[in-house]
Amino acid sequence: MKSYAEPVTASLLKEGQVYFSVQFADEEMLIPIMETWVFGRKLDPEDREDHLYFQDVESYLQGVRYDTATPENASFQVAVEENMKHIFEYERALEQLMQCSLRRRRLVR
Repeated sequence: MKSYAEPVTASLLKEGQVYFSVQFADEEMLIPIMETWVFGRKLDPEDREDHLYFQDVESYLQGVRYDTATPENASFQVAVEENMKHIFEYERALEQLMQCSLRRRRLVR
């Protein structure tokens, strides 16, 4: 297990694939917040090329897409490549949670 975060790079993202955001609620990185997202690119014709879209997995699996989404039935996250340090493939997200677990264990001793 690596001791550093290894987020996915924009060039490796595949449309319709599932990714995970892992962030922390505290500075000590002891309280993880993990969400599951599905990647999509250029969802609106007026979008900038560098905009990367992630849709919540629940609405995606229910068949909601960008053109039929409302604030009540779907959530989207927009990122640009420089601000994607919290988006991971499954195994890398799991490593972040395992690192968190190790930090928490050290506090208990």
